[in-house]
Formats: sequence, C-alpha cells, structure tokens
Amino acid sequence: MSLPYDMEMFAPRRLSCGILVLNGQRELLLCHVTGQDHWDLPKGGAHADESPLQAALRETREETGLDLAADALRELGRFDYRPKKDLHLFATLTPRFDLAQLHCESQFSQYATGQRLPEMDGYDWVGFDRVGERCSAKMAAVLHGRLSLQRVLDDLRVGMRVALAA
Repeated sequence: MSLPYDMEMFAPRRLSCGILVLNGQRELLLCHVTGQDHWDLPKGGAHADESPLQAALRETREETGLDLAADALRELGRFDYRPKKDLHLFATLTPRFDLAQLHCESQFSQYATGQRLPEMDGYDWVGFDRVGERCSAKMAAVLHGRLSLQRVLDDLRVGMRVALAA
C-alpha cells in the first residue's frame, strides 16, 4: 500500500545493511544483480527484530553463502544512500578466495514470467580503482566519496595486527 503523496515525506527511511568484503590485494567483493547492469555489495533490509549487524550477516549469507563471524567485522556506520533509504555498513578483511564457492539463496519472481531467479547471479573481486565502473552511481558515491576503501583496508589491517599481538 502506498501512502498519499503528502504523507510520503513523513514515511520512515528504510535501512539496508551490508558488508564490504575486502582482501589484501585492494579488491572488494561485488555481486552482480540479476537482470541489472550494475554490481552491488551483499546487503538488504533488516527484519523488524534484527540489529543492523544481524541483518548484514544474514543478507551476506543469503546472497553469497559466506558465513562471517560478527567479531571479524568493523562497523563503518550509517550513510545516506537514496532519498528514502540509508545504508548501515560493516567491513571485513579476508584472504582472496575462489568465487566459485559463492551462491545466492535469496530469490525473487521475475515479473514477466513468474520464474524464480536468484537476487545475485555472479561474483567478482573488483579492484578499488574499478568499483565506480561496476556499481551504481549512488553506491560509488558512498564507497569513493563518503568512505575511502583504502582507509577501510588500512584500518582492518591495523586491527588484525593489534588482535594478533594481544
């Protein structure tokens, strides 16, 4: 059900939660959005009873098959994304792994045929300098404007060294 036009401005902002999966080769894991021209982070909406962290972990598991540990994530915070949607992002550093092991469990019904399709139909390790070519302009603005992927990677590396020294 949609709200009357004059009430739309008072509707709460939706929240999409996701994880930046980085590797030491300055690459970001991106997922190809089925039926679209762009690639995206594993992310999605939080259920009513979920924290942003729980939602990010669930969405990443559903869209990639990766079962990440909460304590391996660094919270990046909440970002303006679209007029009625915010992003709450986390990041993790992993060794570069074979993408053939990834799979998407979440599906949607194709409008024209009703066929069930996976939300994500491909995966790639994308160099930081090429992220803007693959993602939507709004996502690229977050990843290259409001965030610095290199700074996130450096912070994750420092965090790993501190944890190993402890």
